[in-house]
Amino acid sequence: MGCDGGTIPKRHELVKGPKKVEKVDKNAELLAKWKFCALSQERLRRPIVSCELGRLYNKDAVIEYLLDKSAERPNAEAVTHIRGIKDIKELNLTDNPEWEGERRNAKGDRYEDIHRGMFICPVVGLEMNGKHRFCYLQTCGCVFSERALKEVKTEICHKCGDPFEDDNIVVLNGTKEEVDKLREKMEERRAKAKTKKSKKTKEAASVSTPAESKGAAKPPAAETTGRSSTLNGDGSSQTVVAGPSGSSSSSKSSKTSTTSATKRSIQDLEEKSEAFKSLFTTHSSAKRTKDQISNWVTHTPYHF
Repeated sequence: MGCDGGTIPKRHELVKGPKKVEKVDKNAELLAKWKFCALSQERLRRPIVSCELGRLYNKDAVIEYLLDKSAERPNAEAVTHIRGIKDIKELNLTDNPEWEGERRNAKGDRYEDIHRGMFICPVVGLEMNGKHRFCYLQTCGCVFSERALKEVKTEICHKCGDPFEDDNIVVLNGTKEEVDKLREKMEERRAKAKTKKSKKTKEAASVSTPAESKGAAKPPAAETTGRSSTLNGDGSSQTVVAGPSGSSSSSKSSKTSTTSATKRSIQDLEEKSEAFKSLFTTHSSAKRTKDQISNWVTHTPYHF
């Protein structure tokens, strides 16, 4: 069937070979990473934040995700490691003076350079468009190119002056190997933080226990029954059996001390109460004696 009207079919039309693997356009991939949010797939706009793995997000999108994690999102797998706002850092970016924004080509009659970046490195001036490697500092959030950090080796931030270490440098949009290394560091940091928290809780619990509980927790004295012999004046010996709670004299002295302390406290309270009662007219000191009281004479007239 077919080949009517003098048509000559070719080999690729008759024989179906294996399908070619579709390759991702590198320019499109760079645009998606450096100009769009990794969570909402919208254009990046200030404030821009980054996680411990070096991905770029819009801060509003991350907050919405943290408030409602059950909602469906296009790329929710990229933020499963984010537990709260402490796991992200707001970036301190430097604007590119040559970036005119999207309004420049609103009509579509002008050439738009895809590789033009919105931000640049404040030290070297390289554009943050994906062609050059960039990183940020976890201490302050300032963003620099990797070339600037290699050429000008310091332990102080070039932009704000805050000190930092090599462990505080996080590569933005790194390769799979770099992301795996950053993930291992993140897990190590979180494990150390958990151990510190557990130690602090234990110390706080030990400090909060009152002194009374410590006294009650002390082990009781060994329950031993012993006999002590004493010589009377006649030379006869007298044995005294001590109970398991210790000597009877010590218990009597402790009881007498407690009773004397309670009596003193009661006397102090009575003295204070008498001084307080004497301020009022109802107290016995404010009443008049019989000598001070005058004899009142009442006259009852009788009207006839």
